[in-house]
Amino acid sequence: MVFTTYIFVFYFLPTVLLVYYTLPFLGRQLRLSEDRLSLVRNAFLVVVSYVFYGWWNPWFVLLMLAVTVVNYVCGRILGASQGNARRRFWAVTVAIVLSLGALGFFKYFMFLEVNASRVLEWMGADSLDVLKILLPIGISFYTFHALSYSIDVYRGTAPPVRSFIDFACYIALFPQLVAGPIIRYNTVAEQLVRRSHTWERFASGVALFALGFGKKVLLANPLGGVADAAFGAQDLAASDAWFGVAAYAFQIYFDFSGYSDMAIGLGRMIGFEFMKNFNSPYLAESITDFWRRWHISLSTFLRDYLYIPLGGNRKGPWRTYVNLALVMVLGGLWHGANWTFVAWGAYHGGLLALERGLGKRSLYHRLPRPLRVASTFVLVLFSWVLFRSTDLHEALGYLGVMFGAGAAGGGAVLLPAELYTPGAVAAMVACAILVFRPLQAYQWAETVTWPKAVAAGATFCVALMAMFAQSFNPFLYFQF
Repeated sequence: MVFTTYIFVFYFLPTVLLVYYTLPFLGRQLRLSEDRLSLVRNAFLVVVSYVFYGWWNPWFVLLMLAVTVVNYVCGRILGASQGNARRRFWAVTVAIVLSLGALGFFKYFMFLEVNASRVLEWMGADSLDVLKILLPIGISFYTFHALSYSIDVYRGTAPPVRSFIDFACYIALFPQLVAGPIIRYNTVAEQLVRRSHTWERFASGVALFALGFGKKVLLANPLGGVADAAFGAQDLAASDAWFGVAAYAFQIYFDFSGYSDMAIGLGRMIGFEFMKNFNSPYLAESITDFWRRWHISLSTFLRDYLYIPLGGNRKGPWRTYVNLALVMVLGGLWHGANWTFVAWGAYHGGLLALERGLGKRSLYHRLPRPLRVASTFVLVLFSWVLFRSTDLHEALGYLGVMFGAGAAGGGAVLLPAELYTPGAVAAMVACAILVFRPLQAYQWAETVTWPKAVAAGATFCVALMAMFAQSFNPFLYFQF
């Protein structure tokens, strides 16, 4: 189930909110304590979240349940083993190995099989029969949620959870289940036990959900068609290639930030506060600055659970460069089992290492701020070619076209009619205006006034009508 469907908007969400806010009245009739009522609410959220996740494939619920049970049991062992360093080490090791093992098998086993088969063919041996494995939606996100719990408890930065229901709620909570943001356990541990529900936060959540819904349906979806047309074209002119990758840059931003806005808004409706996931990333003045602004929940996760444990910048400059490159390569591989994602991560890792090595003598140092922003945006566009392409050959071909190595005839004759439609051009202009302004939906919806309520409501109504007219409605990050 996805947020931008009539099933979710008209049936699932209203039912969940109605029952969720009816439970306190039932609790008073049954004379339940606040702690018991919180547990009942969390149990209800677990049930509806499993329904939400099982909508695609009910069998994958068992995998998520297994990851939940493993990390819950290991967390309990960690909590009961204070002073026993060996037992604590083995408990967190089991949690990490089994969780990453599940992720590795479902996400990367087929990738390894395909590449091993190619190596065997190159050596003259018989190829392997590749076992096709269906990727469970959201496995990268809920695996990281589970790992953050086990590692936080091991480090002593979060208490072990006593109630399995509370922990299952944290792992399965439907707003952030399949595409994030990546919620760290230590940021919501207190909210799982006791959280406040106010009309102000509920209204803020509704407004943020409406804006995220509009970003996805009115901006990301139309430009997704433009990007698909450009990357799927046989003959492409340089100008069309630049337009296509810019469309993809806007599509992936408004798609993912729109989903994050909806997830944060839904969380607020049920009393949770999730971290901000985007901070005007296309206003970044360097690649380092870009990664402080883009997918913040992932970049901070990789920093705290991978970069710093590897030594961070504490073991000399060359080790720092290696750590940056390695973390970004693994971050790229986290997005998908494809060499294009590895190249995308290596590209960003190389730029991060270069910027750190140059320091104040960086490429951007002497440029005016608008040129620093523009040059960073262009560097990011090159990376999006790698991210969007199906393989490295296609990516290199597309980059070549961007630099003038296009078709001799200047590209397909009919392609411009598909790329430069009035709707596509209007969406591109709207995106360009929105991404280069510092005000974002997250801040805009912090407080809701009547004019803001009208604007958010109008946006949602227009997006809802557009949703019924669209046939193209994917969430890009569902594949990760």
